[in-house]
Amino acid sequence: MAKSKEVFVCQNCGASSPKWQGQCPTCGEWNTLVAEAAPSGARAAGPKAPRAVRADATSLAAEAVLDQPRLSTGSAELDRVLGGGLVFGSVTLIGGDPGIGKSTLMLQAAAALNALGPVLYATGEESLKQVALRARRLGLADATARLLAETGVEEIVGVATALGARVLIVDSIQTMHSERIESAPGAVAQLRECTAELVRFAKASGTAVLLVGHVTKEGQIAGPRVLEHMVDTVLYFESDTGSRFRVLRSVKNRFGAANEIGVFAMAEQGLREVTNPSAIFLSRHAEPVSGSVITVMREGTRSLLIEVQVLADASLGNNPRRVAVGIDGNRLTMLLAVAHRHAGLLLGGQDVFANVVGGVRLAETAGDLAIVLAARSSLQDIPLPNSLVAFGELGLAGEIRPVPFGEERLREAAKHGFKLALVPEANVPKRPPEGMTVRGVTRLSQALDAF
Repeated sequence: MAKSKEVFVCQNCGASSPKWQGQCPTCGEWNTLVAEAAPSGARAAGPKAPRAVRADATSLAAEAVLDQPRLSTGSAELDRVLGGGLVFGSVTLIGGDPGIGKSTLMLQAAAALNALGPVLYATGEESLKQVALRARRLGLADATARLLAETGVEEIVGVATALGARVLIVDSIQTMHSERIESAPGAVAQLRECTAELVRFAKASGTAVLLVGHVTKEGQIAGPRVLEHMVDTVLYFESDTGSRFRVLRSVKNRFGAANEIGVFAMAEQGLREVTNPSAIFLSRHAEPVSGSVITVMREGTRSLLIEVQVLADASLGNNPRRVAVGIDGNRLTMLLAVAHRHAGLLLGGQDVFANVVGGVRLAETAGDLAIVLAARSSLQDIPLPNSLVAFGELGLAGEIRPVPFGEERLREAAKHGFKLALVPEANVPKRPPEGMTVRGVTRLSQALDAF
């Protein structure tokens, strides 16, 4: 009996090697090569298959004029992240930490989508009774979505085809396996083949497919990065430890804006939409306090008001500490150096702690001005007005640079009752929002002298 050949496949990047190595030669990761059966060459040695008949090409203009409706998931926040709803024939991958609410969101979406057409919920991790118990807890016991406990991707596609499902939910993709591959479920080859099979099914039938994916310790979806390139949309669930709020972020979206977010609150009845996320991240103090400034962050098409806090305290050691939570540590160090060079802010002997309230991460440069204002307020123990909002990018030469969507940020601040805004000169609108005074600045020293 001939000995079956095997190859070693990297579980991080998907590269193959004829022999085991401690380090993957392609991506450099250690201990990621796993033995898998090599694909059989019988098919290659057999007679040549007849060439497929080429299909007629379709003009772009003819396809562009066709109406492309979207399926509403029953959740305005999820529809926002998807770009307005599910697109027929699309494949969406949803990742997140265990217990964050991926299956809960998918079950709620299945119950709402079933009113628009047949929905198949295929679970490979739970039994049908477990799914039914969760549905009862969420108040969805009367939902008519079809359930299937199966891990074979060919069987799932067959049932979805027979049912004529408009939406297929697979929970999770790491538990699926294909008969074409001999490796175990969760291996790179299985992930790639199962996802490819579901993508082919979605494009051929027009069924919208939703895939739930596990994540690694680093927060990335488990498996090679090619998995994210195969699907149309990639969504990530984010949450702080102990927080009941969940942020659903769009990392990739072929049918909408990337980096869009939706905010949910976990309750006993499942995930509840948060229509005003600024109320979560914004905590208005009863009296002005030093070291606290409100800024406006842009996430996708949404403007969020967040509070930036900075604490400057005399250092007890020879090396002052710089601690940043929710802010890039290198950028904080750079901003403090610019403030010292161009505004005379003496923080060399101070421990500086910067934090973004609410657990959100300030990933854009629009919060530079607010960080420096908060640092100067804490150093001099001078509170800034509660009605102040500030945003702007700080350059190395001490200039205040404009940021995109300035008017949208000001309108969001005015809607929450802010009366005074300190912004770059180029972001000052011709007609400020009603009840708000907008002051434009061009230099950091000018901004600090304003208060």
